[in-house]
Amino acid sequence: MKTRIRLIALCFNLALTCAAMAQDMPRFRWENFTTENGLPNNHVYCVLVDAPRIWAGTDDGLGLLQDGKWKVYRPADGLAHQAVLGLALDKRTGDVWAATLGGISRISAGRIDSFTQLNSGLPNDVVYGVGVLGDYVWVATAAGGGRLNTRTNQWSLYNERNTPMYEIWTYAVSPATDKVYYAVWGAGVLEYDVATQHWKDYNDPDGETEMVLFKDQGLIHEITTSVSYVDKILWVATYFGASRYDGRNWHNFLTKDSGLPSNFLNQVKAIDANRAWFSTDKGLAYYDGANWAVYRPALDTHKPEMLIRDASGRTFSVPVDTAPAHNYILGVDFQGDDLWVATAEGLSHGIRQK
Repeated sequence: MKTRIRLIALCFNLALTCAAMAQDMPRFRWENFTTENGLPNNHVYCVLVDAPRIWAGTDDGLGLLQDGKWKVYRPADGLAHQAVLGLALDKRTGDVWAATLGGISRISAGRIDSFTQLNSGLPNDVVYGVGVLGDYVWVATAAGGGRLNTRTNQWSLYNERNTPMYEIWTYAVSPATDKVYYAVWGAGVLEYDVATQHWKDYNDPDGETEMVLFKDQGLIHEITTSVSYVDKILWVATYFGASRYDGRNWHNFLTKDSGLPSNFLNQVKAIDANRAWFSTDKGLAYYDGANWAVYRPALDTHKPEMLIRDASGRTFSVPVDTAPAHNYILGVDFQGDDLWVATAEGLSHGIRQK
């Protein structure tokens, strides 16, 4: 009898713990946008919040959601290419920079100016990522990195000749006041020290093997897809897991020992030194420094699903009524406590529930 009472008490305490955990993790009511609502294309590569404006880079144009209405920019309007892979905001001017498969475009007060290899010093017309800091616009292209000085209109090019990169396919860039980081496809992470103007690379100690032989001894893998540098902490997304680097120590995340729903990551977006969002091919994941939450349509039933994994490894689900448009997530941005999420089948707005 006593054993049964203890078991009931244990289950009750566990239920209370799970309930408290569920209340602590962010919950959202999701509303989804598709071509039926005015989105230019359902395949959304990226999203940028410039409240109250929401920008969505799609496979067929750049969409702007403002006052409940969509405006679409395409090459006929001056956009460099219809496929928009990355977006960045110049907070000083309000200009939006779009990385496309045909160059980069600046949208300023309704005017579009595009930069290509033919009319500027852009390293390559295939531009995967863009970032803005001060007077400089940083780009990640298929032929290395580049930096545009918007005051002088001069370009600086970065490739295998003047940096440690041995692959020149740069996939993403994250500029900050002290460091600039590049995700280099097949060659790890490249770091630029603003003060010393010195370049340094970080690579997987296991090489290109998909097996993790040395846990937390370095970058999780060479095939990097995204970097996010916030509060002097570097977060890295790869096709084989994620990494966090504090300047001295690495910590790696895999599905087998974390709440990541998949090791295949398209993007990581940090909030601060401890919290980050991960865009994977099996859902959107949130990490608060100890616990995890996953938001997605269930992989089998496609019904809305929210999963939680606590610091001790216990997992449970939370009843929800809505979910992002698709479980293949490509990017995320923040609007206060709300989320905007780019997916393979639409744009999703996560409205934070109290």
